[in-house]
Amino acid sequence: MSTRNPPGMKPVTTAERRSTNANYTSTARPRVASAATGEENERRGTATTSHSRKQSHVMGAAGGERRTEKREVRERETEIRRTRSPLKHSSESRVNARSRAEKPARETERPPRSAHSAKSSPEEPQAPWEPQASLVPHTTAPLATRISIPPLASTAPVALQPTPLAQLSLDAQERAILEDLLFVFMGYEGQYIRFSDTYDPHEEKERLVGPQFRILPGLDPSLRDLTKSMLKTATHYIAVDACIEVLSREEYGAVNHALCAAIRRLMKDYLTLIAQLEHQLLTNEAFTLHVLNLHTKQTSHMLFQLYTTGIELLKANDILEDEKEEDSADDDSNDFENILESLREGGNATKKLCKGGSVLGLITKRLSSMSGDPAARTLLTTLLREASRPYMAMLNEWLHHGGIKDPHSEFLIKEQKSIKRERLDQDYTDEYWEKRYTMRDALVPPQLEAVKDKVLLAGKYLNVVRECGGVDVSKIVQDAPTSFDDPRFLDNVSSSYAYANSSLLNLLLTTHQLPARLRSLKHYFFLDRSDFFTYFLEMGELELKKPAKAVNVGKLQSLLDLATRHAGSVAVEDPYKEDIKVQMNDKGLTNWLMNIVNVQGLDQDAAVASISNYTPANTAPITDDSNITGFQALQFDYAMPFPLSLVVSRVTLTRYQLLFRYLLSLKHLETDLAKCWGEQGKNAAWKHRSRNPRIELWKRKAWTLRARMLVFVQQLTYYCTAEVIEPNWTSLMSRLNEEKKGDAKGKNKAAATESEGPQVKRTVDELMQDHVDFLATCLKECMLTNSKLLRINNKIMSTCSMFASFTYSLSRYLITGDPDLVAQVNAAINPSTSSKTKPNAALATATSHRSTTQFVYDPQRVDKMFDMLAKYEENFTRHLKILLDTLNYLAATETVVFLSLCARLTSAGEGLSGFQAPMGMEGIA
Repeated sequence: MSTRNPPGMKPVTTAERRSTNANYTSTARPRVASAATGEENERRGTATTSHSRKQSHVMGAAGGERRTEKREVRERETEIRRTRSPLKHSSESRVNARSRAEKPARETERPPRSAHSAKSSPEEPQAPWEPQASLVPHTTAPLATRISIPPLASTAPVALQPTPLAQLSLDAQERAILEDLLFVFMGYEGQYIRFSDTYDPHEEKERLVGPQFRILPGLDPSLRDLTKSMLKTATHYIAVDACIEVLSREEYGAVNHALCAAIRRLMKDYLTLIAQLEHQLLTNEAFTLHVLNLHTKQTSHMLFQLYTTGIELLKANDILEDEKEEDSADDDSNDFENILESLREGGNATKKLCKGGSVLGLITKRLSSMSGDPAARTLLTTLLREASRPYMAMLNEWLHHGGIKDPHSEFLIKEQKSIKRERLDQDYTDEYWEKRYTMRDALVPPQLEAVKDKVLLAGKYLNVVRECGGVDVSKIVQDAPTSFDDPRFLDNVSSSYAYANSSLLNLLLTTHQLPARLRSLKHYFFLDRSDFFTYFLEMGELELKKPAKAVNVGKLQSLLDLATRHAGSVAVEDPYKEDIKVQMNDKGLTNWLMNIVNVQGLDQDAAVASISNYTPANTAPITDDSNITGFQALQFDYAMPFPLSLVVSRVTLTRYQLLFRYLLSLKHLETDLAKCWGEQGKNAAWKHRSRNPRIELWKRKAWTLRARMLVFVQQLTYYCTAEVIEPNWTSLMSRLNEEKKGDAKGKNKAAATESEGPQVKRTVDELMQDHVDFLATCLKECMLTNSKLLRINNKIMSTCSMFASFTYSLSRYLITGDPDLVAQVNAAINPSTSSKTKPNAALATATSHRSTTQFVYDPQRVDKMFDMLAKYEENFTRHLKILLDTLNYLAATETVVFLSLCARLTSAGEGLSGFQAPMGMEGIA
């Protein structure tokens, strides 16, 4: 028996190939259920002895003649193989009749389902039934059947119908049914066993479900029952064969293709079994229907398992309809996410595909449910092993080379090739690290569920090392497991993860000096060694006083380079000082922070920095940023090279910029208040002792308010730097140093621990998370992540800034409120004016450059001065009290470190009775 013919075609015998009528036999539908009339049977029985099975087509009286011709059959069995066509052309009259009708039949080719009408008038000549085979269009399944589906036996003319079963003897019935079953087992109709009337082989879904068969009437009941029980095997074979063709299409992925290849090998063994059974039928007289049933029991069970597995796969791919409608409501959200994901990838959102890890998961689930059936377990284990080979090839490529070879998008890791490392300078959402490689949760097989995070991180780490030239992608991995049942499978994942982690840690900490880079960031952004920064602010003061839009950034960059390269500056020793750049932000710090705090929902991914889980605030701007000065808009940028840009990404650097701008605002406000102290301490108008006690009282109140504001700013600056940033920084660096030492020890003990398995104490992601946690903690403890604290803090600092700027106007009000000062200043401005008051040279020097007009004494000026100062004092005191109350509440509910700040700011809120200037304040000018 030949098994090399394409599925769906009956194998052709050697004798038929040699026939002059080869065209008809090659195009006629194989094994159509037909037979000659009684006369033709009689004539065929006497004319030829070429086939031993001809007795199934004659009456039972010819049974004895069959045994006498058995020897001739054995002599010719090498030539006469598996088929005995019912349309065999042994009769010369039938050959001549067919050859006469051959030409017109070809000219009028009928469709496969065409048939002669049974109701045609007897006067009309009936054309011969000559179905034609044709090639079907190509599909993306390379091994799909190319031959058209043959017509149904029920469409054949009456002349070709077989002898009724009722006219056959019991022995002849059994032989006929045995012969039919061998054809039916290969997917063809027999003479007496045919497809049900409702089955349409042209409908793909009906072929995938499998046909139901009907037996022509007249069969003995005992034979009928046994035959019906075996017909399920034929149904399963046809369905599995159709399922293989569907799942072999390109869109279903390499895992489905490998699974179909494994099933094809099983189908080849199945067809070999059918050939062996036919040989038994031809040579063994004791071969009966019961023997056939016994021989096909095990194979029938195998086909049933393949059939049920295929049905589940087809339902998972939405090719067949799933009956479990009750779960549809629960899957709405998942379907919506799958649709969105498909649209993002540019795919077809309406088609659901089960491929890759989903297929492996489905087989694994069936394997666990069939654990009590040894035969099914063996079969499913084989299918899982073969189907997992392409998946394991992709997994090994990812684990050992950091690359993805996934043309059908079926691997558990998805790569966004549009996200490139060249865009890291503009990446404000950590896209390269967070979104370039992501997990497809639906395609994670159960075998990888417990280690999927390790798989993701191992490939991500190795991909970074590879892009830095640390991985030889041309090296072939030896002895890598090729299936999930390999005992080295989990060890392969763990060892690859440990190697990738240690390689990237060594690359970051040793090769690219991450700790030194972080120290450099601390110098510039946290004003760790701020002598250069003070020098820079002094040189750029005139430029920074301008509106931000008018600031010359190039000039400021030159001044910064000069300050960092000054021989006496500590920054001159920094090897990375070339990477610091000056920028101007068009938005004020408070509004920027409020926008970040208010980020919610899907917009969070597009935010400049993602700081969540804080109290939302009003989205309206707090301050007017249209005319902010250079001091308010100044920020630093830092050029971080790859792969350090993964740790200090753009979003991470944004956190550094937020802290820097906050410290800069405190530094600038402290400088303004210090200048205010210098103005009040050196100006003759303030030093003059007035005869009006109310003026002296007013001056003491102004000094006290200025001192309270200065204490507030200095204590807040000290808290942010010494009690928040420095302790957290020390903790971060200690963890980095431990990581560096641990990485070195791990390399020294690699050989010793190889037999015990890889040990990973710290990972690169944990290192990156430590860095992010450090910055998040600093932002939170510096009161930059709470909208209420931001509002209150902004009001207090605005009050202090306005008071410092208003100090010079207060000096003018002080002169006009004191008659003695008015006389002295007027005499100093215009010495030619006769006056008994001796001009004060110091007072004249202090006031002459501000005004050349005469001062006029205003008796009501003192009351206005008290009212004005009371507003500043009341505003500062009220908001400071609100701030202290808020800090006390948050210290009890969220961050206990706020208690220390409350204690420090209490002195500024008590009016400073018995005030002493903080240490170092006297030197501020």
